[in-house]
Amino acid sequence: LSHLRVSAGSVAPMNAQNFVIVGAGLAGAKTAEHLRDSGFEGEVTVIGDEPSRPYERPPLTKAILLGKHDVDVHVHPEQWYAEHDVDLRLGVAVVALDPARHVVSLADGTEVAFDKLAITTGARPRRLKAPGADLAGIHYLRTLEDAQRIRALFDEVGALAVVGGGWIGLEVAAAARRAGVDVTVIEAAPLPLAGVLGPRMAAVFADLHRENGVRLELGTGVEGFEGDATVRGVRLADGRVIAADAVVVGVGIAPNVELAQAAGLDVDNGILTDEHLRTSHADVFAAGDVANA
Repeated sequence: LSHLRVSAGSVAPMNAQNFVIVGAGLAGAKTAEHLRDSGFEGEVTVIGDEPSRPYERPPLTKAILLGKHDVDVHVHPEQWYAEHDVDLRLGVAVVALDPARHVVSLADGTEVAFDKLAITTGARPRRLKAPGADLAGIHYLRTLEDAQRIRALFDEVGALAVVGGGWIGLEVAAAARRAGVDVTVIEAAPLPLAGVLGPRMAAVFADLHRENGVRLELGTGVEGFEGDATVRGVRLADGRVIAADAVVVGVGIAPNVELAQAAGLDVDNGILTDEHLRTSHADVFAAGDVANA
């Protein structure tokens, strides 16, 4: 965030009249905030395809999954956008960017002109490609609605399988156990979080989860999912089936670069930017999970 705040100053020339931000997440909201804090007096428009105003994602796997209803995950109070003359457009998808014409096209057929553009479209969960992956009862966690749906699952299921032993998977497992659900975490690596914490700390996390009743299936992959219309189990690489009333998959994210790529911007595991978050087009910037800075 400190990098974003520093960089936002460089994307806010005082002679720009119309600054459009595509993506109404944390990076988009903070870009709008810093534009106003930096004295930018032109139009600021934030466009997002989710129905909720910008919110922070870390609480989704913590407070929301723990059933805490008094936690406000939003970046700004609802009135902040009007008070700071920020045009917040929610529930509408941007379908195309045209840097040459300086317009973005929306799903409703309208166009929004810009002098400067920031792309803060974030990322999406990586989907498992395995037999049965389209069965009902297999969930991914990225949005506020996803978190609320998964929290409701804890009151409905007896056994939950979590595919992926990263931060998302382990936080889902911890919340589910606290709710009394039988949980199995399936991870291809020898230990959960080994890639980010190293073997010693990963072993600490593994022991902590086992002590709290989480079953760990480590060093094995997923061959497919069992069930008719609804998932009933996860088939492991060794042929065993882990019974489950529902599954949560957390195997990483992929940056949402499609709009940028179609617009001709340089993309490589994210939208490529310089140290000021400027993309290959002088009037277009990128920030947050979608940016490869």
